[in-house]
Amino acid sequence: MLQTTNTILMVRPTHFRMNEQTAVNNHYQKEVVGISQNELQLKAQQEFDIFVEKLIEIGVNVIVFNATDGLDTPDSHFPNNWISFHENGIVGLYPMFAENRRLERREDVLFQLEKGGFKIENIVDYTSAEDEHLFLEGTGSLLLDRVNRKAYCALSERANEDLFIEFCEEFEFTPIVFTANQTVDDQRTSIYHTNVMMCLGERFAVICLAAIDDKKERKNVIKHLKQDGKEIIDITEKQVNNFAGNMLQVKAKDNQLYTIMSQAAFDSLSQYQIATLEKYGKILSSSLNIIEACGGGSARCMMAEVFLPKA
Repeated sequence: MLQTTNTILMVRPTHFRMNEQTAVNNHYQKEVVGISQNELQLKAQQEFDIFVEKLIEIGVNVIVFNATDGLDTPDSHFPNNWISFHENGIVGLYPMFAENRRLERREDVLFQLEKGGFKIENIVDYTSAEDEHLFLEGTGSLLLDRVNRKAYCALSERANEDLFIEFCEEFEFTPIVFTANQTVDDQRTSIYHTNVMMCLGERFAVICLAAIDDKKERKNVIKHLKQDGKEIIDITEKQVNNFAGNMLQVKAKDNQLYTIMSQAAFDSLSQYQIATLEKYGKILSSSLNIIEACGGGSARCMMAEVFLPKA
C-alpha cells in the first residue's frame, strides 16, 4: 500500500464564484467585492493554471479535466470531495451537502482516466444517502492513512458518522472519529472538513490539536498517530484559517516527496514548522488567494489523488 502518489486529478474552475450553498457551514469563505464574476473566473483560472504548471515542473503527473457542459459548478475545482481512487481499482463516489456540488460528479472524469490507461474495477456509490440528507464528502471528510489502514474523520454536517463507519467497513479502514471545532462569533462550531485542520504525510501529521475540544478524543488521535510513527506538527487555529492544515504530500520525479500547500499556508508557518516538514521532503507553495477566499478551500482540496492501477 502507498500513502503518496505521483498522479493527481485536477478540475479547472468553471462558473467560479463564492458558492452561496456551501457558505452556510464553511466559515472560511469570504465575499470578494468590487470584482465581476468574469474577472473572478479569470483570476481563479490563472491561479489554477500556475499551480498546475508548478506541479508538472517538479514531475507530478497532473490530469486536468476541463468541464465543457456549462453546468453551474462554482466549486468544481475541489474534486477530492466527490471522488476517491484506490489501489485495488475501486472508485468511491460521495454524497455532497450542497445541491449544486452534486453536479460536479461527471462520468466524463472516469472516461478520461480510463483513456489515460487507468483501470477502474468497481464503483462504490454512497450518493443515495443524499436522499436522507446524510453526507460524507470524500477525502475532505476522510483522512486516509492508506498504509496503516486507518481513517480519521472530524464529524460535521458534511461527515456523517454512520456513513463513515460504512465506508471503513467497505474499504477496510479502522475508524478514528472525533469532532473538530473553530471559533465563529465567539461560538465553537464544527469545522466542515477534516482536511482543513489535518494532513497526513508518510511520516508526519500536521494537525490543529486545539480544535479537538474533547480531551479523550484528542488523546485518542495522538495515540494513533504516534503508534504509526508519525511526527506531529501542531498548528494553531489562526494557521488553520490560513489553510495550513490543507496540505498534501505527493511524489514528484525520482520519487522525491513534496508537501504541497498554498502561499498563505506557507507564510503562516513558523521556521520550526517549516524545518520539521522539510525533514520529510521539499515544500512547494503556490498563491491561491482568490480560490481560498471564495471557495473556502485550498491546495489539498484541489487535488484528487489517483492510486488506480494501470490497465
